[in-house]
Amino acid sequence: MMGWNIESLIEKKEYESWSVMTVGQMIRSNDQEQAAHKQTMSRRDMQMGNQTQVTEFLILGFSDYPDLQILLFVVFLCIYLVTLMGNFTILTLMFVDSRLHKPMYFFLINLAILDVCLTSCTLPKMLSIFLLDDKAIPFLGCIIQLYLLMSFTGVEFYLLTAMAYDRYVAICNPLRYSIVMNKRVCALLSVICWVIGLLDVLPHSVFLAYSSFCRHNVINHLFCDFRSMLQLSCSDTSVSKLLMSTLDFGSALLSLVFILVSYSQIFYSILRMQSVKGRYKAFSTCSSHLMVVSIYSGGVFFVYLRPTSKNVSSVDKLIDSFYNTVIPMLNPIIYSLRNKDIKAALKKLIQRRNWIVSYRNVIATKDLV
Repeated sequence: MMGWNIESLIEKKEYESWSVMTVGQMIRSNDQEQAAHKQTMSRRDMQMGNQTQVTEFLILGFSDYPDLQILLFVVFLCIYLVTLMGNFTILTLMFVDSRLHKPMYFFLINLAILDVCLTSCTLPKMLSIFLLDDKAIPFLGCIIQLYLLMSFTGVEFYLLTAMAYDRYVAICNPLRYSIVMNKRVCALLSVICWVIGLLDVLPHSVFLAYSSFCRHNVINHLFCDFRSMLQLSCSDTSVSKLLMSTLDFGSALLSLVFILVSYSQIFYSILRMQSVKGRYKAFSTCSSHLMVVSIYSGGVFFVYLRPTSKNVSSVDKLIDSFYNTVIPMLNPIIYSLRNKDIKAALKKLIQRRNWIVSYRNVIATKDLV
């Protein structure tokens, strides 16, 4: 009997000790779960704090050269004014002179309007940065500037492609030129170029508009550049980079191939001409467009094919701004110097203006007498 009581006491003590250990383990496990939950919530709160949507960006510009800000302002202001004057002169000549009411000059009107739009979406803000040190730009304003810059760049490339087809028809099929390139066809080609260019970059802009920018809001560039903004984004940018490297680059490459094929046919037709004068006239007809295509396509492909660097240098900024500042300034100069019709129309406009000024002076002199 005593043995049975002793064994019962031993079992009871073992059960109590086991119960105490079990309760202790449960308490420790519960404490660990609470600590892990607090750590997870703290980490989530930190991530949510880091991913706060920015309301504005700061465009750095050439902040490394504070002494050159006034000089840069003067240089880019001159570029902007020359671009506006040159392209508005082209537009004035197209509407005033009836000799320029031809299909080939219809595309030139679109190109002049596009060059004004392309420079106006970046240069005013750049001038404000250089002169007033106004580096801040709203988030929505940056997205809009990015969209307009990329879309206008694409539209210009497509317009140059349409102009290559126009030159091909004019030289290879001159007798059917007025039939093939009538006003309706020219208007349709222009509308297609604008629509494709405006829709082509829309996915990129929408992606950035809904992206999270959790690192910082300083854009090390002269304007809202797509690649610079991708580096600031903490969202997954792999899809956008893939689209940019395939669709955008593929469409630009396809346009360039179409231009090269068109000009190969043009050069073949020119070489088959018997008259030297005819060869010169045919080549002068397309030389301006060929020069613009070479400069523009070379600049665009150099900008987008060179390796992407996290540290953007001042040289990179100047190169990136080349195709949306310098090329729009050169376009009217190239077309004016290489085109006899435009030079004749410009000369006629200047003579008409001088005649009007002389007539007003004569009237003023008579009134004084």
